[in-house]
Amino acid sequence: MVITVLFFASLADAVGTRELSLAHVAGDTVASVRDRLIAVHPQVSEFTETLLYAVDEEYADEDAPVPAGATLALIPPVSGG
Repeated sequence: MVITVLFFASLADAVGTRELSLAHVAGDTVASVRDRLIAVHPQVSEFTETLLYAVDEEYADEDAPVPAGATLALIPPVSGG
């Protein structure tokens, strides 16, 4: 099974994509998935202090589980007017 990871705003620009698939690992949490992403896309680490996360469209903390087949969204701060 896989996890779908969505990137938004400036984070999508930094990573170079808005979506990717990542293999699910038993016991995955938001933090463990994020750390695996950083190993492949080190630029994600520049955003970690201010990221919000959502698992299947519900806001989640770093220790929240990410089940197989889930969608994990990484949302950096955005501003607008």
